Amino acid sequence: MIAALRGTVAEKNLEEAIIDVAGVGYRVAFSTLTLGKLPAEGQPVHVRVRTVVREDAFELFGFLSRAEEEMFLLLTSVSHVGPRLALMVLSGMEVAELAVALGKGEIARLTKIHGVGKKTAERLVLELREKVKELHLEAVAKGASSVAVPAGPKADLVSALLNLGYKAPQAEKAAELAGERLGPEAAFQALFREALKALRSGA
Repeated sequence: MIAALRGTVAEKNLEEAIIDVAGVGYRVAFSTLTLGKLPAEGQPVHVRVRTVVREDAFELFGFLSRAEEEMFLLLTSVSHVGPRLALMVLSGMEVAELAVALGKGEIARLTKIHGVGKKTAERLVLELREKVKELHLEAVAKGASSVAVPAGPKADLVSALLNLGYKAPQAEKAAELAGERLGPEAAFQALFREALKALRSGA
């Protein structure tokens, strides 16, 4: 199975990227947060990969860190949580922030992630509350104290928009509008979608 890819970012959109490795293009799905951190098209990249094989599909899911990959594996170990839903969860929170929310059993916070209902959030906490403590999460030690800093989500949002090719003034304005419309507690994924909506409407 494919475990990693080192090549060039050929294309990327809101859900996936094509990584060119020696002339072969691999379509890889990423979380929204990770897509925002990928280099621009034409730039070199190295990503960790998990291969999921089903009767009707052969899919690659990519990560930029060991911690993100481990969290993905934990999420998909939960009943009724497939790889696509796991990516949606990872799109809603940084890994360190997610580990804290799961460890503290913050159901309400988890349900703010797009696609995560109360039952799913409860199941995630029930099955992962203790397991997240065993993750190799240097980010938890370094970043847990900063996950509530207001500037973080906006900075991540602007960075993601810049990586999609928008100009800095456009990205800043769209991020500001998204924050005003959805409020400071909104999940990253919701803010990202709102910002894109504003950009496409020319707001």
